[in-house]
Amino acid sequence: MLRGFLLLTAFFGFTGVGLGAFAAHGLKNRLSAEYLAIFQTGVTYQLIHTLALFGVALLSLHLPGRLVVWAGVLFCLGIVLFSGSLYLLTLTGVSKLGIVTPFGGLAFLAGWACLGLLAWRLG
Repeated sequence: MLRGFLLLTAFFGFTGVGLGAFAAHGLKNRLSAEYLAIFQTGVTYQLIHTLALFGVALLSLHLPGRLVVWAGVLFCLGIVLFSGSLYLLTLTGVSKLGIVTPFGGLAFLAGWACLGLLAWRLG
């Protein structure tokens, strides 16, 4: 799992920084202030959970198991659903995409719950 999670960390980190720069320089005159803030929220959550995924990758070396794997998978799913839906919503203007966003938030929460349960089981 280490290699896979590290590759995903690199991908999400790279795209998060790129999308943040794109928003700051390429979208600031094209999107309303509200949509720009929504886009930036997607970038922020992507980068925060990219760091969490990096932590999961390192944790998989010392505490391998299903909870660590699930935490990583759920963080990835959360990035795709939460941040991805915000990006698409702001770039397309299709507000119905906002329906997907809470599912990404739930995936983030479930990932953190997996890490919490793992810590609890350590005793």
